[in-house]
Amino acid sequence: MKNFLVAIIATLCVATMQAQLTTYPAGLNTGMPHNDDYTVRVRTIGGEWRDVFEYNVQVDMDNVQNASMVQFDMGEPVEVMVKKNNGTIADVAIRPLDRKIAHKQVGNVILFTLNEPQYLSIEFNGDRLHNLHLFANPVETETYSREEKGVIYFGPGTHKPKDLPNNQIRIPSNTTVYLAPGAVVKAKLLIDKAENVRIIGRGILDHPIRGIEITDSRNVTVDGITVVNPDHYTIFGGGASDITIRNLKSFSCKGWSDGIDMMCCRNVVIDNVFMRNSDDCIALYNHRWNWWGGSADITVQNSILWADIAHPINIGGHGDPDSPTGETIENITFRNIDILEHDEDDVPYQGCMAIDAGDKNHVKNILFDDIRVESIQEGRLFHLNVRFNKKYDKQPGNSIDGVTFRNISYNGIGENPSQLTGLDSSRMIRNVTFENVVINGKKMKNTNDFITNEYVENIIVK
Repeated sequence: MKNFLVAIIATLCVATMQAQLTTYPAGLNTGMPHNDDYTVRVRTIGGEWRDVFEYNVQVDMDNVQNASMVQFDMGEPVEVMVKKNNGTIADVAIRPLDRKIAHKQVGNVILFTLNEPQYLSIEFNGDRLHNLHLFANPVETETYSREEKGVIYFGPGTHKPKDLPNNQIRIPSNTTVYLAPGAVVKAKLLIDKAENVRIIGRGILDHPIRGIEITDSRNVTVDGITVVNPDHYTIFGGGASDITIRNLKSFSCKGWSDGIDMMCCRNVVIDNVFMRNSDDCIALYNHRWNWWGGSADITVQNSILWADIAHPINIGGHGDPDSPTGETIENITFRNIDILEHDEDDVPYQGCMAIDAGDKNHVKNILFDDIRVESIQEGRLFHLNVRFNKKYDKQPGNSIDGVTFRNISYNGIGENPSQLTGLDSSRMIRNVTFENVVINGKKMKNTNDFITNEYVENIIVK
């Protein structure tokens, strides 16, 4: 009996250890193209190397290019091997640089150790258009092997909707949607007038019209999936509340293919996401189309944003021009964010951290805390503007009041000056604080280098 118990315990321990590293899909045909630029393997420390599938993903609408993406789950330290299959290695960058990932190079191979789950861009010879996106996910805590009551299950393989030509799958209330590792769903997931919905797993939404649409719904969670090259948004929220988006990975390379856009949404948490988009990565708006009522209590944290086009962060556009007093967007926090790129050649739409108040919007109580900006190709660092943009606005914006930038860092030159501009004496920017903003190693002391005007008051630099 004793030996039997010992054997059971040993088996359980081995199963637990094996579960600490999960690679997928294990020899499955996902129907998605492979990218042969890199060969990637991973193992637990001192264990056996495992191959991972190198997906082809497309990036940068300006000049669409093929990049690579791999994924696995880890619950203990792992070793990663990346072989560059074409050309030699002269330089290696593993970003975000703040992670300080050390590597060893042997010929055309680099090796490094990851102590915890994280999302990385691995770039050889300064090439950010054909890089390797490495997503070391946390271990799944909830899985399904088949469809159960209240569960929509997508197993390994390709899935297409029956709802044509809409190419969407409607998700009812009180439902868990599980995308298993190796599952590829070629559809938009629509959550409309529903509640208590979860979309989880390690599967992929591949080239949908939109990735996930959450409208007039509440208590929705999205956790763990990847959205590859939607025609429009990765996730769109309209008139929704109590939304959690976690461990999401996103690529887009088309016009208006924003990452996460929220319109008139409340009580939203976006945590640990990686967004590489050819439009705004995160955009927070008020009224548009069928939604009214303003936006409030939204937190974006512990995330990586890469805007091949437009803004990494954009707040305040779209509102209700017919409202007597306008709508308010308030109580918004961006915390612990790495911005890997901002590239926008159209000057009115520049800004890594942009607040553009239009259409009678009031923007108030906004916090940017612990933001690290690594690269600006074209653009500006800060952009605060009460505007009247005739392309998008029917009325001018109303105000920006109470914005704090704290613990912000950027190293680089050649970007446009930051901007602080109100519209007129009744549409002003007030109460903006810059605290411990460090640019090229020097702490910011004033806003003398900013574009500004007389419709700005109480600007504090600490």
